[in-house]
Amino acid sequence: MNTPRTTAARIVTGLLLAGGLVAAAPHQQGNPTLVSAKLSEWKVELSQATVPAGKVTFAITNAGNIPHAFEFEGLGMERKTALIQPGLMDTLTLDLKPGMYEIYCPVGADSHKHLGMETQLKVVRATGASGASGYGQGSRSERGTMSEHEGMAAPVKGIRVTGGGAVIQILPGPFPFPDSAGPILKSFGEEHEALESQSQNGPYSNNVTPIKGTFLFDAWDKGAVKDSVNGVAEFTSQDGAKWKLVLDRVQTTDVPHHPKFGGVILGLYYHGATGVHTPLVPTINSAVAAWTIGRLYRNGTLVTDNAYAHVMLLSRTRRDKDFSLACWDCSRNKIEELQLQVTPAPGEPKFDAPGGFLFVNWERSSSRSRAN
Repeated sequence: MNTPRTTAARIVTGLLLAGGLVAAAPHQQGNPTLVSAKLSEWKVELSQATVPAGKVTFAITNAGNIPHAFEFEGLGMERKTALIQPGLMDTLTLDLKPGMYEIYCPVGADSHKHLGMETQLKVVRATGASGASGYGQGSRSERGTMSEHEGMAAPVKGIRVTGGGAVIQILPGPFPFPDSAGPILKSFGEEHEALESQSQNGPYSNNVTPIKGTFLFDAWDKGAVKDSVNGVAEFTSQDGAKWKLVLDRVQTTDVPHHPKFGGVILGLYYHGATGVHTPLVPTINSAVAAWTIGRLYRNGTLVTDNAYAHVMLLSRTRRDKDFSLACWDCSRNKIEELQLQVTPAPGEPKFDAPGGFLFVNWERSSSRSRAN
């Protein structure tokens, strides 16, 4: 029995044997035109930008680090694949009429599309089909080149975030949605066991306490290895200790299921059911997410100049009164919750805090665009 993945694998293998995964197979009467599609962050690349009318089979590969999907739309038609995990393939066969069609990744209520994962396909009458071949043809945008006019330098994207509202410290405890997170946890391979432990007594819990503190930071999403941050968080933890974190650089090294996007990304749908980063945070949309490194002080004494800090301004996940996690899918809530998680760098000792980490939320935070 052929599955979509085995069929896709055979198509891709055939294209490779035919001379490389770069061009659509010639159209023959009765046979579908074969087009290879490659999905990655943040672009959709087709092996051919123009195809003849008739049946077209897309052999779709997720060459990225996070799950994507393939949606085809135009002339009253709208079809899409299921979610495709990194490194896997799928196929989609359509009967197309002449015209222009849009192809994009629909993940995250089209957030991946808005980040640049969209392109177009031109379908012409079968007698006049000829189109440029090779990956990259028809790709409309890439991360860091969002300008509609080729050749124009894209503006640097920056944001200033100010913590506001109630401030809470999140302490170790059980994750309140273990049944929802369970199936996703199994896909995390070697990390699965550690995540299972965190789900029982980790930083993603309803064990919270009100504290006081401030947080102001700037972040720039410049693409590739040029992202940057600066900011200061100061707060008094549950035990009365006074903490200060000074953010001054970003993390850039990707690991499976945990892409860093160069350190800063503006606009991301992830966590929860997405398979991108830990599922022990509900599914959310973020205005900004940053993976940073900074200097951490406790009561005025330097603890480490290599603290790992993950920061995001995200859609609300917690209730107003008791600050319990309110939803498994929180992606449609208002974006105003500022979350700071500080952990020791790999190989360094735990902090003198419950669970060895610091996890603080500012529940009514705000942001504005930042000039270059």
